[in-house]
Amino acid sequence: MTLSILYAASSPSWEEYEAPLTAALGATGLRYRLGPDLPAAEVDYIVYAPDSDVQDFSRFPRLKAVLNLWAGVERVVGNPTLRVPLARMVDDEGLTQGMVEYVTGHVLRHHLGMDAHIVNPDHAWHHEAPPLSRDRPVTVLGLGALGTACARALSALGFPVTGWSRTAKQIDGLRCLHGTDQLGTALDGAQILILLLPDTAATTDILDAAALARLAPGAFVINPGRGPLIDDGALLAALDSGRVAHATLDVFRTEPLPRDHAYWAHPGVTITPHIASETRAGSAARVVADNIRRSEAGEPLRHLVDRAAGY
Repeated sequence: MTLSILYAASSPSWEEYEAPLTAALGATGLRYRLGPDLPAAEVDYIVYAPDSDVQDFSRFPRLKAVLNLWAGVERVVGNPTLRVPLARMVDDEGLTQGMVEYVTGHVLRHHLGMDAHIVNPDHAWHHEAPPLSRDRPVTVLGLGALGTACARALSALGFPVTGWSRTAKQIDGLRCLHGTDQLGTALDGAQILILLLPDTAATTDILDAAALARLAPGAFVINPGRGPLIDDGALLAALDSGRVAHATLDVFRTEPLPRDHAYWAHPGVTITPHIASETRAGSAARVVADNIRRSEAGEPLRHLVDRAAGY
């Protein structure tokens, strides 16, 4: 039997993924046809990004699974027409490693106070060594694949890391807290806060004025997760008061970030253009192909989305 695999994504483009997917699927030994325009009645698998024009999955009677090209699935997981397994993109070669490098780099930047040395127009000589990592508490909100990888990397560098998630997690070497009742405890005294939660109704504005007040004075905030996690007005107020020393932000409610947004002009904000973690076509194609192979072999798909949790 020849499988029909539909590529349904506006970004990344079909041109970017055609060759990597062809190579990865060819290595599985499966018989298949792949393309962005296949008859709906014949489609077995959809390689998908939530910005796709495909929103009605009931049009695909043979559909076995949807393989997401993004780590985030918030835009599709609640689709009532999606009644087959949905797998998120967990790409240790590209997506995860990119996030670990981004987070670790900015944590070390703030921990070591590198900005003051890189931009020093007055040639000031401040002979003050930074604390060691063991004296800099870090909290990671979100212990999915990306959050866990970042927390482990920072712990390996000697930072005392607290991780928080909606449900209970156990991760060797980390202090893991969970649930609404323990969120405040996770925030208390954190000198560096990293946001890697999904965008859900429960996480919108999770970093509000009350949450910011629990951080250590002069804390640093790093958000490569989702823009709506932050109450923007509360963060700007915390930056103005000195409660937060600096915020490094990679994601925003509106992207590209409007040119007149207050973040652009604030000296305590570093803006990066949603580059913390990108899916790499070659490695992501291998993840997709392996899941299709597993499905056809009767094996469980990897990285299935928990529908009950909503992400």
